[in-house]
Amino acid sequence: MRRWTSGFALILLAACSQEGPDDPEAKRLQQGRAAYQADCAVCHNADPTEPGPMAPAIAGSSLELLRAKVLRNEYPPGYVPKRDTQAMFPLVHREPDLPALEAYLASFPR
Repeated sequence: MRRWTSGFALILLAACSQEGPDDPEAKRLQQGRAAYQADCAVCHNADPTEPGPMAPAIAGSSLELLRAKVLRNEYPPGYVPKRDTQAMFPLVHREPDLPALEAYLASFPR
């Protein structure tokens, strides 16, 4: 019984040493995930590394690209789009979420 208890304590300690509820990076990733799921996933895909029915995969998108596409439906100067489409409409209400969205999209391997 002692071996199991000490093993359980070790697992519990390891879990608690990970991101806690007050971890600002975890909160930022959650904010980005919520924004993505609310406004992006339906066209891009629930998995940002995969293309969606109407839009390309966007994992790893830069803040510059997000600002241009999300706020103005444009591409940054010199950017070559994966799909050249104007189907997206500006989502200006997401401006405060863009840094969190960038962090969320950066958390995926490309």
